[in-house]
Amino acid sequence: MVFHVAAKAGVWGPYDDYHQTNVSGTENIINSCRKHGISKLIYTSSPSVVFNGTDMEGVDESVPYPDHFEAYYPQTKALAEQKVMAANDDQLATVSLRPHLIWGPGDNHLVPRILTKGKAGQIRRIGDRDNQVDSIYIDNAADAHLLAAQKLAPGSAVAGKTYFISQDEPVSVWDLINRILAAGDISPVTKSISPGLAYFAGSLCETVYKTLGIKSEPRMTRFVAKELSTAHWFDISAAKRDFGYVPKVSIDEGLKRLAAYLKTNELMKHGRH
Repeated sequence: MVFHVAAKAGVWGPYDDYHQTNVSGTENIINSCRKHGISKLIYTSSPSVVFNGTDMEGVDESVPYPDHFEAYYPQTKALAEQKVMAANDDQLATVSLRPHLIWGPGDNHLVPRILTKGKAGQIRRIGDRDNQVDSIYIDNAADAHLLAAQKLAPGSAVAGKTYFISQDEPVSVWDLINRILAAGDISPVTKSISPGLAYFAGSLCETVYKTLGIKSEPRMTRFVAKELSTAHWFDISAAKRDFGYVPKVSIDEGLKRLAAYLKTNELMKHGRH
């Protein structure tokens, strides 16, 4: 059994870097599974593989891939997911899980980005809507992977399928961001800009960074502008039905655990055990 959770994440960088890790890397894993007689492959995908830049409210796994992607990460993750699904057969059973916005203690991606940008005063609310989004606490994401793996086998109900997994508790994206900031003892986001201006700023930043060959991530990109100004939450009925996934840790409990973790790490950083 193989859990393929590795990927090049983020919203900025050369296409070849994303393709080599996310697509070619996935092909290598599929080939290695076949070479070594592995019968189960559980792939960690992302709901961004179907994000079309508009509100996605209560959609299920039947929603198609978009015709256009605003970033290389979702584009290459979509290609990889399709390869994983196509690899499913009577020798190798594959399943693809799409956790949305994984967060919690030990997170090295979403939480640090929010805390770093929040501390620097670099987060702006985009628009004035309370657009609802899904997220998933790290323990729940891990639990979903283990449950899917238990049910996965050649010819089983989950083989060759994709599944959204989440807290099943959509919340305002800005409420979630501010509550994560509060867990890190950082002030909430108060300033805002319009969605149109954010998208324009993202497009301008991308053009300047590409032209000058700047490798660091722009403060805004088109993908981030669209993600933060739209709703995206998903129907997880299929995951509940096919492998019994139910989130065990609530958002409230997860945030308490995150705050305790961040406080402990801060104390250790300053030598106060």
